[in-house]
Amino acid sequence: MKKITLLSFFMLLAAASCFAGNGDINSCYDSKITVPTSAQSKEIFILVDQTTLLDDQLKQSVANQIRPFIVTGNNFSVLVFSAFTQGKYTQLLTSGQLDQTLSIDKRNDISKPVLAKFDQCMAHQPAQAMQAVGKALRAAFDGTSGDIAKSDIMGSLKDIAGKVKQSSAREKVVFLVSDMLENSSVSSFYEKNSVRKIDPNHEMKLAIDNHMITDFGGARLYVLGAGLLSDDGKSKQKAYRDPKTMQALANFWKMYFDQSKAELVEFGEPALLNQIK
Repeated sequence: MKKITLLSFFMLLAAASCFAGNGDINSCYDSKITVPTSAQSKEIFILVDQTTLLDDQLKQSVANQIRPFIVTGNNFSVLVFSAFTQGKYTQLLTSGQLDQTLSIDKRNDISKPVLAKFDQCMAHQPAQAMQAVGKALRAAFDGTSGDIAKSDIMGSLKDIAGKVKQSSAREKVVFLVSDMLENSSVSSFYEKNSVRKIDPNHEMKLAIDNHMITDFGGARLYVLGAGLLSDDGKSKQKAYRDPKTMQALANFWKMYFDQSKAELVEFGEPALLNQIK
């Protein structure tokens, strides 16, 4: 699979001046062509934790993971979250829908000039979508900070899960870019500027007792960035913890997502080893 470079990913922002500037996707259907009634194929939800600082290599990985989803018949949403303090909160940066193709029978019923215009629009849609996603990712990464005191990951996921569950797509995929280190009134996964070796069962009880369990509607979920730490809140030098500590962290989140009706497919520590599907 051809990889898209991070630079070229963001250079798409300057392309195609006819594209909508607010990140919305212009539909290729109009009064002359009936919109299909079948559900969209997939929807990917890209969730960026703005307390997690990624290096360029991991940012590149995020771009490479998303690109295969920006195709005909799929939906996308890019959201950011962190804590409910310091001006940071859950926010939808962009979302869009790439139109479905026409069946052969329907194409035969449409005049050639109308069909040519439709096909041209469909060919442009992926670049339009990439422009919207690229702009949102750049804003998300530019807004990350190691100085945010709290990280309400469970609370934020509870807010976002409703949007995922409501998706009408046949397949729902959540791509979670986060260190997965909760630091809230519910619990803290930190200890002396490092990752605390947690007791997954105890942390799960806290999550249940504080009503943090939610419903992702059967989505597949992938995590990139687990366990990342910044030495001084600004440094790009990161570290992830020893295997036992990371295994305990992964075990908790596996339990949490199982209870929240999501399949945790891969827990990147910090990078994903496989392409999300």
